[in-house]
Order: sequence, then structure tokens, then C-alpha cells
Amino acid sequence: MDTPLSPHRVCAIVPALDAAATIADVVRGAARQVAVVVVVDDGSHDATAKVAREAGATVVGHAINRGKGAALRTGLEWAREHGYEAVVSLDADGQHPPGQIAKILAASADPAALVLGVRNLVSAGAPRANQLSNGFSNWFLSTVTRRALRDTQCGLRRYPVRTVLGLGVRDDGFGFETEVLLRALRAGMPIVQVDIDVLYPESRTTHFDGRRDPWRIVGRVLRTLLVDR
Repeated sequence: MDTPLSPHRVCAIVPALDAAATIADVVRGAARQVAVVVVVDDGSHDATAKVAREAGATVVGHAINRGKGAALRTGLEWAREHGYEAVVSLDADGQHPPGQIAKILAASADPAALVLGVRNLVSAGAPRANQLSNGFSNWFLSTVTRRALRDTQCGLRRYPVRTVLGLGVRDDGFGFETEVLLRALRAGMPIVQVDIDVLYPESRTTHFDGRRDPWRIVGRVLRTLLVDR
């Protein structure tokens, strides 16, 4: 029977941009699940780094905004340098309740597995634009990979550090998560999908453009399939 991956072999990575209003709660919640929380401050103009550090996070940063994918890559590289086997990524806006990290950790005992959180955006009350863009991305990637992928955009995931860094993922933006999934499938990595709860408060701030970014993700998928091999 599968046993949870030890939290001491995992750190949490939180890519953050102008998230001073929410980052403290995210850090404190994640710290109840794993020993180390790393916030990657992606060129914020507010006090994100200061607030995160005061909440107990290790903070690394980019001098300018480079994109969510670049922030995740920086976090993964930090984890590799500090000897972590896996990372759990979660968003800085507070949409992932901290208790859901335990589900991601327990989903598979295989340290090489890529674990994907799966949201029910309808029951969570996500904005209609998010539901449509996520549904389209799920359908598109499921079609091109011939795999039933239930949530290709969820930011709550478990990444095997060295394996993912070895995939050669190039996207620096929101397409990073989709490109990781595509390259992982191509490499034969085990993929585990687990249902999670999410929160969509009215005050939530997101940097994802539900009309523009899905098409950028489609472009990244096509480049990965046809060009960036």
C-alpha cells in the first residue's frame, strides 16, 4: 500500500507576484504541512518578499518579473541545490487550502511521480472565464496526448525535482505547467491525478488572463510537439 512521501524530503514552492495581501497566510498554512516554504518573489512592486520572510518563508527572487514558469524553475533549482527530492507548488493567492498539500503528498508513494491537483471549478464558484479556459485546455491537451487529463492548469502539484529539471522545459510563463505535463508524458513519467478543494474569494487577484493565456498555452503545446523536441 502506498505511504505518503515524507514532508522532510519535500519543500513547498510559492511563485509570487505582488501578493503581499495573501502571502503570509499561504506561507503559514504551508508550513504546517512541510518543513520549508520557499517563496519566489517574481519582481513584485509591493512588500511580498518582506511579508513572506516575516511569515517564516525562505525568499528568493527575481529583480524583474520573468513569469510564473521562470519562478517555478528558480524554486526547483533551489530545491535541488538544497537536497530536496520533491516540491509541492501552490499559488500565492490563497486558492489552495493548506490541508490540500497533504492530499498531494499522500497521492503516490512513488517519488518519481508527477502529482496533479484536480479542481472542481464549478462547485468552487470559479469565474466563468476560468472554467471555460480550463475546460478548453484540458480537452486540447487530452486530445493531443490521448490521455484523460482532468486539470492541466492547476498550480497545486508535486514535482520530482531532478526529473522535472531534466525535461528541458522552456516556457517562462503560464505555459510552463502545461509543457511540464506534456514532456513528462513523453518521457514516460508516472502521472497521478488527485481531487482537491480550492477557494475563489471575491477579493482574489490573479495574473492569469482567461482570454489571452489559454492561446499562449496552445502555442506552447504546438511548439513543444513540432519544434522544441
